[in-house]
Amino acid sequence: MIFKVFYQPTITEVPVREKTDALYIEAETEEEVRKLLADRKYNIEFITPLKGEALAYEQQNEKFKLETV
Repeated sequence: MIFKVFYQPTITEVPVREKTDALYIEAETEEEVRKLLADRKYNIEFITPLKGEALAYEQQNEKFKLETV
């Protein structure tokens, strides 16, 4: 399954909406996503699974690129 992860690039700063970034990653569960990204020290705000029409919509975005971990 593909997940969209909303995150702040650093843990040491207060989250600000305008600095929120997103990445796409393939994993079996949300827990696995968190484990795969643990070494990056991101402040993960939200993880959402993508499938069906939502996935098709995201794939049309020019920023859509699956992360490799």
